[in-house]
Amino acid sequence: MNNILVIDMIAVILLLGIGLYTLIVSRNLLRMLIGFEIMAKGVTLAIVSAGAYNGKLALSQTLAVTAIVVEVIFIAVALAIVMLIQRKKGSLDVRKITNLKG
Repeated sequence: MNNILVIDMIAVILLLGIGLYTLIVSRNLLRMLIGFEIMAKGVTLAIVSAGAYNGKLALSQTLAVTAIVVEVIFIAVALAIVMLIQRKKGSLDVRKITNLKG
């Protein structure tokens, strides 16, 4: 097995672990979005590393760019929702957000 691939997969596991830990432990919506971003970067690294290992780097880079575009759209919508929640409720703590009615 290629040493670079092993290092890349260790980095992927670390990124996914840190992101998942942040999602589980954090009660702040912004921190949860940051955890999601960290996990998405791990997935992107995994896609590119797997493509480089299989010799299909162009395909993996195309998939990674597509994943990044989807991630940016998701984060933009999520940040808009978080901003509205902050404006409406005055807090980003998930425990304090009990009723999301207009």
